[in-house]
Amino acid sequence: MKISSQTLVFVTIALVLAFAVPLKAQESQQDYLDVHNRARPAVGVGPIRWHADVAAYARQYALRMRGDCRLIHSGGRYGENLVGSTGDLSGADAVRLWVNEKKDYFYNSNTCRSGKACGHYTQVVWRNSVWVGCAKVRCNSGGTFIICSYDPPSLRAGFLDRFLRTDVIF
Repeated sequence: MKISSQTLVFVTIALVLAFAVPLKAQESQQDYLDVHNRARPAVGVGPIRWHADVAAYARQYALRMRGDCRLIHSGGRYGENLVGSTGDLSGADAVRLWVNEKKDYFYNSNTCRSGKACGHYTQVVWRNSVWVGCAKVRCNSGGTFIICSYDPPSLRAGFLDRFLRTDVIF
C-alpha cells in the first residue's frame, strides 16, 4: 500500500495537534481555576477568580526563577504556592498536589498533621482570597516551576511557621 505525500503531511499535522493541543489546554487560566474551584465549595467557600495583575506578578516571578528554579517565595504582597518538578507538570496537576494536602489538615484545630505540610491547601481554600493568578515556566535544567499568587494572601505572621513546612518538589 502506497501512501501519498499529501496523506503523510495530513497525518503528521494531525498527530502534532493531537499531542500539542491537550498540553496547551492544561495551562489555561480556566484549568487552574477549575481545580481551585472544585476544592473551595467543600469548605463553604465561594469561587476564586483570575486577576490579570496577580497573574502578571506570578509570571514575572516565574521568569526570574527559571534559571535555577529554586522554590523560594517572592516575599511580595501576594500569598503564593510554589511547586517544582524535574519534568513537565501541568498547572492543573500542581493545584491538585496542593489540594491533596487536605488529608493532613485538621479544620477544628486549624493545624496540620505532625510533620506534614498543609499551607498550600489552606491557601487554595482561604476564604478571603478572591483573586488568583498563576504561571508556569520551563527551568533551564529542564524541570518545571509553577507559582500561583493569591490576593488577599492567607499567609500571615506565624502562619508560615505552622503550616508551610516546605514547598512541593515533585
